[in-house]
Amino acid sequence: MQTHILGYPRIGSNRELKKACEQYWSGKTSLQELLETGRNICQQNWETQQEVGIDLIPCNDFSYYDQVLDMTLTVGAIPKRYNEVALKASNSELDLYFAMARGYQKDDLDITAMEMTKWFDTNYHYIVPEFYKDQEFKLFSNKIVNEFVGAKQAGINAKPVIIGLISYLLLGKEKEEGFDKLDLASKLLPVYIEILQELQTQGAEWIQFDEPFLALDLSEKAKETYQVIYNEIRKKFPKLKFIVTTYFEGLKDNLSLANTLPINALHIDLVRCEEQLDDVLNTLPENRILSLGVVDGRNIWKNDFEKSLQLIQKATDVLGSNRVFVAPSCSLLHTPCDLELETTLDNQIKQWLAFAKQKLTEVSLLKKLSEDTTDKVILNAFEENKKAIANRKSSTLIHHNDVKLRVDSINETDSRRKNSFSIRKEVQNRVLNLPLFPTTTIGSFPQTKEVRSWRAQFKKGILSSEDYKYLLKEETQKTIQWQEKIGLDVLVHGEYERNDMVEYFGEQLAGVTFTKKGWVQSYGSRCVKPPIIYGDVYRPHPMTVFWSQYAQSLTNKWVKGMLTGPVTILQWSFVRDDQPRNITCQQIALAIRDEVRDLENAGIRIIQIDEPAIREGLPLRKSGWNDYLKWAVEAFKISSCGVDDATQIHTHMCYSEFNDIVQNIADMDADVITIECSRSQMELLNAFADFKYPNEIGPGVYDIHSPRVPSKEEMVKLLQKAQKVIPANQLWVNPDCGLKTRHWEETEKALIAMVSAAKEASTKHASKTLETIN
Repeated sequence: MQTHILGYPRIGSNRELKKACEQYWSGKTSLQELLETGRNICQQNWETQQEVGIDLIPCNDFSYYDQVLDMTLTVGAIPKRYNEVALKASNSELDLYFAMARGYQKDDLDITAMEMTKWFDTNYHYIVPEFYKDQEFKLFSNKIVNEFVGAKQAGINAKPVIIGLISYLLLGKEKEEGFDKLDLASKLLPVYIEILQELQTQGAEWIQFDEPFLALDLSEKAKETYQVIYNEIRKKFPKLKFIVTTYFEGLKDNLSLANTLPINALHIDLVRCEEQLDDVLNTLPENRILSLGVVDGRNIWKNDFEKSLQLIQKATDVLGSNRVFVAPSCSLLHTPCDLELETTLDNQIKQWLAFAKQKLTEVSLLKKLSEDTTDKVILNAFEENKKAIANRKSSTLIHHNDVKLRVDSINETDSRRKNSFSIRKEVQNRVLNLPLFPTTTIGSFPQTKEVRSWRAQFKKGILSSEDYKYLLKEETQKTIQWQEKIGLDVLVHGEYERNDMVEYFGEQLAGVTFTKKGWVQSYGSRCVKPPIIYGDVYRPHPMTVFWSQYAQSLTNKWVKGMLTGPVTILQWSFVRDDQPRNITCQQIALAIRDEVRDLENAGIRIIQIDEPAIREGLPLRKSGWNDYLKWAVEAFKISSCGVDDATQIHTHMCYSEFNDIVQNIADMDADVITIECSRSQMELLNAFADFKYPNEIGPGVYDIHSPRVPSKEEMVKLLQKAQKVIPANQLWVNPDCGLKTRHWEETEKALIAMVSAAKEASTKHASKTLETIN
């Protein structure tokens, strides 16, 4: 029996990579310093795994931004608009790479970034490959081989991790009509073969192909392509050992396909789909190794050794221990680095947890325990595990009867507005009196070094509560005045008191706790600290009313109350696994409902409840969609429907494909939805147009995940595109997302241009209407 992991966090235990990248982007450090940071993180990760006793240690699981973008650069699928960036003598390969991820606005060039979307049902974002009919591929980057050589020089014959060819194509997007991206497989295969040839030459024994799409609904063409490609690879490399990894779901109807692939080992996720084990054991080809994903790579709860050992025993009884690997369910990219760094967590809760480093130990211990060891240290670890599991089940920290009773009392009227949108719209038009193409932002404004330093000083006790509040009030006042000055129609208070859109609420909800160092990568250098929902959730006190009310007192314009929705809080947290997720979501929804009512009573007439995660929460198999969407939409409506007709409810969603769920979005019945649209050049609006979406929409007209500042003309063109598919009286004008991570200089320029673009669009529409009347 051997142990392995599919991947390890690459940000560093103290976010070293984030800091190094941002320093490099700002010009404060050199390329060599950034590369050195990357090498150090790789080395530390390999040593950590080696010390614990992991048998097959991965390489090429490290990335400076995103593993899919790494593959795009590796195979030379570089969109032509970046050719001039590549030709600049001063630019390195990594500069080209970052330009693809973040856009490029210097050297008299102004180039948009590639699209970004969610990695399956996680909060990790990947850069979407762009494919064209005449797409050509070539080996452009040697990163995969270089990292293997680096590991070998460190004394580790590592297992290179490569996104499987078919999954890579399926992750991408056809950028023109008239072809199927799967048709590119034969063109891409020679590059994969070239990579594998070099890895074999350098001494690689095992190659990990990540093929998560094998656990999704597949077309017949995709199934055929899998067989063709893997048969061709095997013909070229009869001696290399291939492990194909699947995760986030079960193989189910694709099991027979997986069994036909000429590979040495198959990895399955037994955390998300334990029930698949029997079918896999009954059909697994002779001599194939089965990798058991028994340690949760997506959550932070301590592994139940007794339960995992039962699964391992079942597998070894059928296959023998030499045909069984023990592993986490998926890459540990989705978990924080090291629980040992947490010094302030409640000790009772802490004993229930395991972060990435601790999960390595769990994998190693499960292997040793399955070998009937008599080692007292290992047996003691087993007993400690059993005690922690039992303690969690019986803990009084978890259960609150009042919360459970309130959930049981939810009825139909709790998730229904008093009147339909058409009636509410008339009331809101009279009360709010907003212009055509009203302008607003999504919520947050730049969190400068000063703001972050105030928060740090306040948490350390250096800054008093009164002084901290005074500074935040000053910053809020400046932001309100600046928004008035540039002519925004609906203002926000800037959210300077907030660390993160989920963390801020989690810190104020009962049943939720937080870490100090529990960072997880969301995209690029963006890291978040997900809340840990360990018990029943309720709201002990108002969370946002003070700051919303204060901001509204500074202006005669409307200020939006800003909340995070229940589904997003659920999705972006580490959620308790001892009750159904929909019950936890209902508990959060009731807490947000209380906050919405308090905001309305405080005079806030526009309230935004962000739900950017509602699409990512969809089960990966369509057979599970209806059940999820039913409770997810209901949770949003429970949170939002307790208000009068005159109170306008907004929601925000970003980086999602909406075509399949637009009916469900309409069922949410928000008065206004704002969505990410600029990277896709308004393509996402087509789903709403085809559906004839009845409520109001704010398609984002500029990309806040890139530092480039779009021109007014660019935004006007996007609004013109929007008007071709959505009536003008339904359109709002806003950025794609919140502005927290941007700098003030670029924010000011972009918002001034955005307001100007909205006014120009309004003027043109008025002229066109007048011409039509005449």
